[in-house]
Formats: sequence, C-alpha cells, structure tokens
Amino acid sequence: MAIPTVGSMYIPSPAKIVKVEQLTALEKLFQVELPVGQSLGHDPGQFVEVSLLGIGEAPISISSSPSRSNGHFELCVRKVGDVTAAMHTLKAGATIGVRGPFGHGFPVENMRGKDIIFAAGGLGLAPARSLINQVLDERDKFGRVIILYGAKNPSELLFRDELEQWSNRSDIEFHVTVDRPDSTWVGNAGVITTLFKFVTVSPRSTVAVTVGPPIMYRFVLMELLSKGIPEGQIWMSLERRMKCGVGKCGHCQINNFYCCQQGPAFTYAQVKGVEEAI
Repeated sequence: MAIPTVGSMYIPSPAKIVKVEQLTALEKLFQVELPVGQSLGHDPGQFVEVSLLGIGEAPISISSSPSRSNGHFELCVRKVGDVTAAMHTLKAGATIGVRGPFGHGFPVENMRGKDIIFAAGGLGLAPARSLINQVLDERDKFGRVIILYGAKNPSELLFRDELEQWSNRSDIEFHVTVDRPDSTWVGNAGVITTLFKFVTVSPRSTVAVTVGPPIMYRFVLMELLSKGIPEGQIWMSLERRMKCGVGKCGHCQINNFYCCQQGPAFTYAQVKGVEEAI
C-alpha cells in the first residue's frame, strides 16, 4: 500500500514532526504529519521507512491506530543506530522523509467477533499498540480483550498513561509485569509468561497476537498452544527483520519468503518449523 499522491514507493514523501514525547530513557514518541492531501492509510502492523537527509534510512513500525489518524500517525523510536539517534535530536517542526506503509499487517476484519489476547514484550508494545487501539475503538465488535505486557524493569514501561487507562477499564483484562522490580514496584514480578496463570480462554473463539523480542516468542507460543489456541489463530510480527521495505536487499528473507512483503505479520502456522523465523 503506497502513500496517496506519492509517485513511487522508492521516493520518500516529506513529512513534518508535530510533537515529540519522551517515553523512556531510550524511546521517544513522534507524531508525524504528511502534506495536505496525503494520508498514510496504514493497517495495524505495517511499517514505514524513515529517512534523514545525509544520514540514512531506517524501517520503523507504525505505533498509532488507523482509527485515530486525524491526519497524523505516530512512531515510537528507540535510540539504537545512526538514523534513530539523529531522530532523537529532532524537535517539533523538523522534516523527515517517509516511504510506505509497507508489508501486510494484522487482519482486523478476520478478528472481529472473537476474543483477542495480546502478549507484548518491551518495545513490542509499540507496533502492538496500533492494533490494540483499533480494537478498543471498535470494542463492541470483539469479545473479551486480554492484554499482557512485560518489560525488563519499571523504567522501561512504555505508554504509561495508556497502561493506567487500560488497568481502569472494566471491559479489558490487563496484566503487566517486570523482570526486575525496583523498590517502588507493587505489581507482578517475572517474565511475561508468568502472567498466563491469570488467563483462561475459549481456544476456538480466541485470536492471539504477540509482538516482542525473539527470545520471548518461543515461550509465549508454548503458553498459547498449551491453552489450545489453534496455530492459525496465533499471530506474530517479524518486524525486527525489516530493511529496505521493497524486497530488494534480501535482509528480511527467510527461506523462500520476504518478511517486508508477505509479513511482517504472520500466523504461527505459516512460520512453524522455519528456523530463522523464531
């Protein structure tokens, strides 16, 4: 899916940063606005390529929901490389280049009418947030909504205001944990899989979505499968493998498919047994 009025998926469109929010020591949330007449038109789970003149380009997952676009979209950016470090120096009013959105996201239309369980770890909450907020904005179209979120320590929890809102909603089952609690932490302590003891599901009517670091997937998948959720109803994102976005560089290739084009959202049934995928 290309940005409307952009002539080519290879040509960045100029976009303006309209707001910057510090979320943690390493993550900032950027609210981005495209020129008048252009719209990102993304699906939850897709990503864009962000470029800075003279520095380079990096793939970044879209963190905002299509249902809350209002002419803007949001990117949660961790400071880990040249492009992202340079982005962290930018203020509101700065211009960046944007290509995309790219890839296949999560099939929201196929999830409606079902219970849905999210399991997000660390920065994985950023791309998962796009789908979570889409579901919450269409709350009456879904069954139970269960959100499990884990971070290494309390200081690394993302979107704290939203976490508080989720915890106060009676129509959401929200559980959060940290691996290494500090003296101020009063919640669950342990890795994200320790939260599954609080969850019961009706497996045939449940869709699961998990996004997080590679090591997390193996153990979260074991928990989801042990609850009887079918392999074809467990969705995961391989967004960490993105690079060029157009299937040319081969960075995201796993066996015979390209994550940037056929993913980054896949069911477990699609990637089961593919060694490099999980």
